[in-house]
Amino acid sequence: MLGLPENSAICEAQALLAKYFAATPLLKAPSLSRPDSEVYLKVEAGLPTGSFKPRGALYALAKNLERRPITDVIASSTGNHGAAVAFAAKALGVRATIFLPEAANPVKRKKIEDLGARIVAEGSSDLAGAFKQAQEYSARPGVYFLNDATDPDLPAGPGTIGLEILEQFPTLTAIFVPMGDTALIRGIGAVVKQLAPKVRIVGVQAERAPSYVLSWREGKAIPTATCDTCADGLATRTPEAENVAAIRQVVDDVVLVSESRLIEAVRLLYRHESVLAEPAGAAATAAWLDQPRPGRVVMLVTGGNVSDDVRHQAGI
Repeated sequence: MLGLPENSAICEAQALLAKYFAATPLLKAPSLSRPDSEVYLKVEAGLPTGSFKPRGALYALAKNLERRPITDVIASSTGNHGAAVAFAAKALGVRATIFLPEAANPVKRKKIEDLGARIVAEGSSDLAGAFKQAQEYSARPGVYFLNDATDPDLPAGPGTIGLEILEQFPTLTAIFVPMGDTALIRGIGAVVKQLAPKVRIVGVQAERAPSYVLSWREGKAIPTATCDTCADGLATRTPEAENVAAIRQVVDDVVLVSESRLIEAVRLLYRHESVLAEPAGAAATAAWLDQPRPGRVVMLVTGGNVSDDVRHQAGI
């Protein structure tokens, strides 16, 4: 499989995920392409729960069920990871408890509820508060805390996106990847740098949630006081030192985008490419609008769970 050992985690993840969904589409984006650049969108919004997150949640939960009995899988999340864990738990027959910030995206919260997971949202103003509650709960017997920022198995799931892109567009020159907790870019970057090291990996964060961009630039974990952005999927403020070290190995450049540019990207994708993207899902496109680059470029659209407030702001 593109030069990877058959027993590698990434090949194992791809085989598992194929039981639940097909490869996601790579779509040419005429409104974003230029004479010197050919732009494609890797659209993850059609996956179960409306984002790329089930890739990692399914694989990590399946691996851990092989190792030990689990009675309750838990997660702290702004929404998409929580929905993915709820989906994986339902698919694999495990109870799920999801810790959310009190002001979580209602579209994402409803998806978690519809998948039958228990939600705990009281007393956590942001993701850091939800994480603290989940960490305390995880001390109970039989509980598996599927933390997408630190779980060692999880990145192989989103890493399958890198495999799909290389299979779909082998002559590409760059991939733009939104960065939240960095599991996505760590997974994709590790695969792409192994198989196609000349392909540039560009990470994108919101200006109002810049912790991993600042950390990548300085070479050490730099937390921020707040992470108040419309791109809730990118709203991290306490980076992990190991993740910082990992992204510095596989990420070639990082970019920050404004709130207004994120909303503009949501609007453009919907009106000109018929792609519904939430702000975090549109972050790669927002970066491209700020600074187009020559070459054959893939931009990830990581999720399409758009709140009514964002719809109103974007006029869609």
